[in-house]
Amino acid sequence: MKKIVIFIVTLVITSMIIMFSNSSKQELEHVSLDNNLDNLVGVYLENEDGEYETSSDIPQKGSGYQFNKAVCESDVEAEWNEESWSLIVPNNVVNFKCNLYFNKQSTVKDLILANSKVNEGAPDFSKTATTDEGIYKTQDDWGDSYYFRGAVDNNWVKFAGYYWRIIRINGDGSIRVIYNGTSMATTGASTRLQTKSFNLSYNSSEYVGYMYTNGQQHGNTINSDIKTVVDNWYNSNLASYADKISKEAGFCGDREVESGYSWSNHPSITVYYASRVRLSTNKVPTLKCSNSSDLYTISSSSKGNKALTNPIGLISADESAMAGGVYGSNNTGYYLYTGEAYWTISPSYFDSVSGVANVFYVDSDGDLGWGYMFGTIGVRPVINIASDAEIKSGNGTIAAPYEI
Repeated sequence: MKKIVIFIVTLVITSMIIMFSNSSKQELEHVSLDNNLDNLVGVYLENEDGEYETSSDIPQKGSGYQFNKAVCESDVEAEWNEESWSLIVPNNVVNFKCNLYFNKQSTVKDLILANSKVNEGAPDFSKTATTDEGIYKTQDDWGDSYYFRGAVDNNWVKFAGYYWRIIRINGDGSIRVIYNGTSMATTGASTRLQTKSFNLSYNSSEYVGYMYTNGQQHGNTINSDIKTVVDNWYNSNLASYADKISKEAGFCGDREVESGYSWSNHPSITVYYASRVRLSTNKVPTLKCSNSSDLYTISSSSKGNKALTNPIGLISADESAMAGGVYGSNNTGYYLYTGEAYWTISPSYFDSVSGVANVFYVDSDGDLGWGYMFGTIGVRPVINIASDAEIKSGNGTIAAPYEI
């Protein structure tokens, strides 16, 4: 049984103004409600069960409530001003009472889940997802995460002048999205930012890191080449939207080695990273990052390495697998297929014979593969839209993307 919590906000009553106007709404007279709030206004807040309960105060703007309606006596016509967070009534009205109704503001997460099919259990990750499989739930480092899988067509977002595809709802309530370009084309070069090597430094195993430190397995002092590209693009195109991008969620570039191997920056035998065996052999992707040094976050986050300057990264190979990709199996049917190869953030292995580090990527035919990190393939940035960002319109379809 849900516990009903009545939201009460202590409000300085002098800050709540009813604005009186003439019929043309051109001239406004401000009247304070210092001593007669109860006589003039009744306030009702929606609770967790969707029912209204009385409140002694009007909720503050931005406190999680949105104005629904005003029901006034004597057929008084009243309007609500969102900007000033106040009621407007004709200036010739006296001795009236209006009941104000406020609804709990729906979060981005709530709206997305309401428009999606959420499945029980987990899918078979050994098989590609080529049809619309909806959403599944699993755990990430923050809690319950809901990920899209297969040929879904309701995970479109328009934000900051670009189109994005939703990868998942993070455990902190933010929305992880991957860049799709300035159009809604689902294939082709326009779906990627550009092409770039993951790192032109490649002959030592630490270079698999999105950030790295020479001679260390989990160091984070030097940017990879691909991170520099992503950061520069963020600074030029997304920095002005920073208030709508999560500062909490991070990006996992798992640098743990597979059981039975020991890490060395110049190993005498080939060293496999945990993600390679996890995804190519065992087919058990995860959204949890086993080492906090590999969870790339900015300094204000409560988790991770706090090494990022900007809250932007890349998709992980595990996320690609959860979306429907399988190592060695073509998949042109799921939403991550673009006909273009592009990098993930996940290391694969260091080849002691060639002396080259390898990183996972989504191949041009939709399967999960890995390749030499000096190769030049696509870059698709990933961000996390803040949990309190407002969806202005849309239902997530290609015809009506969520507009934020």
